[in-house]
Amino acid sequence: MTNSWATFRVGTRNSRLALQQTQSTLDRLAAWLPGTRWEVVQMPTIGDRDQVTDLRSSPPDFFTRDLDEGIREGRLDCAVHSAKDLPDPVPEGLDWCWLPWREDPRDALILPAGKSWSDLPANPSIGISSARREAYCLKRFPGAQLLPIRGNIEGRLAQLDSGKFDLLMMAGAALLRLGLAQRISEWLPLDDLATPEGQGSLALTFRAGDPTFLRLRSLFMKAVTFVGGGAGRDALTLAGLRALRQAEVCLYDVLMDQQSLAELPPSARRVDVGKRCGQHRAEQGEINELLARYARQGLRVVRLKGGDPGIFGRLAEEVETLDALHLPYRVLPGISSLQAATTGTGMLLTRRGESRGFCVMTARAKGGATGPINREARAALPIVFFMGAEIVGATSRELIADGTPPETPAALVFDAGGDQEKIVRMSLKEFADSDPSPSALSPAADAAPGLFLVGAVTRFGYDRSLGALQGRRILITCSEALQEKSADLVRDFGGLPVACPLIRLVPDPAAGAELKHLARYGWLVVTSPSSVRCFAALLRAARLDVRQLPKIMVSGPGTAAAVEQELGLIADLQPPADFGAAGIQASVAGLLASGKPVLRIRSDKAGPDLTADLQKLGLEVHDLIVYKNERLHYPARPACDAVFFASASAVETYVEAWGTEPLAGCPIVAIGLPTERALKSAGLRADVMGFTATVEGAIQALAAYSVGTVLRKQAQGRAT
Repeated sequence: MTNSWATFRVGTRNSRLALQQTQSTLDRLAAWLPGTRWEVVQMPTIGDRDQVTDLRSSPPDFFTRDLDEGIREGRLDCAVHSAKDLPDPVPEGLDWCWLPWREDPRDALILPAGKSWSDLPANPSIGISSARREAYCLKRFPGAQLLPIRGNIEGRLAQLDSGKFDLLMMAGAALLRLGLAQRISEWLPLDDLATPEGQGSLALTFRAGDPTFLRLRSLFMKAVTFVGGGAGRDALTLAGLRALRQAEVCLYDVLMDQQSLAELPPSARRVDVGKRCGQHRAEQGEINELLARYARQGLRVVRLKGGDPGIFGRLAEEVETLDALHLPYRVLPGISSLQAATTGTGMLLTRRGESRGFCVMTARAKGGATGPINREARAALPIVFFMGAEIVGATSRELIADGTPPETPAALVFDAGGDQEKIVRMSLKEFADSDPSPSALSPAADAAPGLFLVGAVTRFGYDRSLGALQGRRILITCSEALQEKSADLVRDFGGLPVACPLIRLVPDPAAGAELKHLARYGWLVVTSPSSVRCFAALLRAARLDVRQLPKIMVSGPGTAAAVEQELGLIADLQPPADFGAAGIQASVAGLLASGKPVLRIRSDKAGPDLTADLQKLGLEVHDLIVYKNERLHYPARPACDAVFFASASAVETYVEAWGTEPLAGCPIVAIGLPTERALKSAGLRADVMGFTATVEGAIQALAAYSVGTVLRKQAQGRAT
């Protein structure tokens, strides 16, 4: 038995389905968090002991109460449930989240073994377990006899096969998890029968405030994105637009351009929580609860507000809710009506010789009453000094001399909104006494402007440590084609992406001539998404029809997805496990029997080894370079907390530009084996290997590494 630095007791019901889905979950957790040990504790619940009560009238915690009590009493560390079994709300003293591995949420109809639809009687007896399913059956089978059914999945199927029922309705996910997909006679479309929230998903419950499981939960959460929708139709920022286009749930206000909602995916859930003149579709407490609810479900949530959410937008209250629950988030500022009404109309708030600044406040007080706007009230407002870093000491001394209390909080912000942003907080007196130089406060000060903020508001800030990556800067070295996807995943896990593409992929026009002879080939072998993208660009440039392409073999899911996205085709062959060149070699034998040559496309850096190995198998293989790697150079290495390498070329370029010394103590992430080999050749070691040789697998592995490091330190601290 391997040594474990932490052991967790995990509660579950004792049905075969519950045990299977719990063990599957724990196997994943053990793989993601090496050194952890997960013990299954079987605990029958009220719903398991009581086989009489009709589920249509059972209490909300029928299948969870005993497990909840086990967690609260300390006999369990956590419990795994079917998400749809969780009571709403979850009982006091507990916290929860959904887990990311999900099955088909649809319901299914099941006939007795060996029976077909032609055997179904005119007025069948149907086993059901919910009012929702009852309503569906009454509509589809008007003469049916609807009977309650209880028991585990195997027991229900046994009742069906013994003749007690002519037809069953149940969640298809349960049958899939038990390997009983063959028993499904018909899937019911969600348009015909909507399923409960959480059907097909698993949930984890744990003690509220448990630091270990709050950190563990960050692996399954995507950072909530607060988006300032801007003032007017054309004021939505590009970052806000991207967030909307990826949202799964959007909670939106009424005081904004409603056309922004057209950018949401068709499948996204739209929730109107707008407020106007005291008429609220949702009270603030409800909005806060909805944000926390959808975030815990692992959904990509966007909170869309008009203008800039930080200016009279109640942003602080919503952020504080997520802070209290340790749920990650990020905030995208918006273009407010302040800019639209001033810069947008010519009434510029700063004009040389006319105005060196301005004051912004509201005449409204808390609760809607009128608040004072006199000299005293205005003097208490925070002050922002632009271009103030060089004279922060002098500014502080002048403010103190003018009567501002020396203990007033203040802050210097460098590179605001940039990936090298740095905030330095001190009292006004400390700034005045130390008179610091910008370069001493921030390495970015020489190139980045500094804003000096004075006032009580500088005591506050967003907690960027809540996500799995804890606000760390992740240097992304891959080509431009993978930058967006990598950055989105880093943000999902609560990190800060630092874009630094070290290579540019350039399609090789010389390959165009060979592409005109695609009909001679039986198979096309592709081992990277980049090859697919450059190949597609060459096809478009040559105006060649994708219908001319031979069958396509790919090296893994990332490449398969690129084939579908770029070419509109489904790959014909993909290795079942080893997503690399070795997997291609293992899968090719006996499958390429077309009698035609094979075309392998690659970059100039990929090397001919795979081609030679395929030729050894007796195949005629033509090697075609479809793109070249051009190195990109930067004047300085950006500051970062971890580095993600997605290719051997990026490793080589990094080492050539900056050497290996900057990587000392900095976690290194390698997307796959070729990248790992390049690191070893440079005398470096990959701290993190992608779970799969994809961007998703690499960033997910980095998130698990980050969470595991924190949990291990917590366990060591408890041990001492």
